[in-house]
Amino acid sequence: MSGLFADVSSKLGLIWFTLCHRGFRMLGKKARMFRPFRVDGMGAIELGEGSSLQKGGWLYCVGIDGGTASLKIGRGCDLGYNNHISAVRQVSIGDHVLTASNVYISDNTHGYEDVSRPIMHQPVRFKKAVSIGSGTWIGENACVIGASVGRNCVIGANSVVTDDVPDYCVAVGAPARIIRRFDVTLGHWIAAR
Repeated sequence: MSGLFADVSSKLGLIWFTLCHRGFRMLGKKARMFRPFRVDGMGAIELGEGSSLQKGGWLYCVGIDGGTASLKIGRGCDLGYNNHISAVRQVSIGDHVLTASNVYISDNTHGYEDVSRPIMHQPVRFKKAVSIGSGTWIGENACVIGASVGRNCVIGANSVVTDDVPDYCVAVGAPARIIRRFDVTLGHWIAAR
């Protein structure tokens, strides 16, 4: 009986989430976010079919300097606890991307140049459009800021990605550097040089 109750409860929760969050630009079938969560700029966010954002997640998609913003999360993504994804112009996450807890993905930084003003009173600045390739895994506490990550990459725990990472690479560290690549010719992973 408990299995049946859990199944019914899960289906009712999914229906409730879908009904309460019709304001998304696109909300795929069986997509869901687990409470508590926060969403700013819902009308500019796409959450793909079967994708989920675990508890404590925050999706922020608000344009700056009179521009529009777009945040797209593909199909079958599983975004971990306390993930924060921020777009002031464009962040795009491919299909079947997996993130651990406390991951931060952003296309922007905060101004700090004027030392006569607190940083919180200085403008948010667009850095560069961000894309995360399909099949990628981003480890615990990692940050991707104004950089793109290719397909089927691994971003190690606690890494800070500020430069693009091509397809089929393992990158670690702060700042992140590539330590392994998949060699298509050899058909296996090799150490990066």
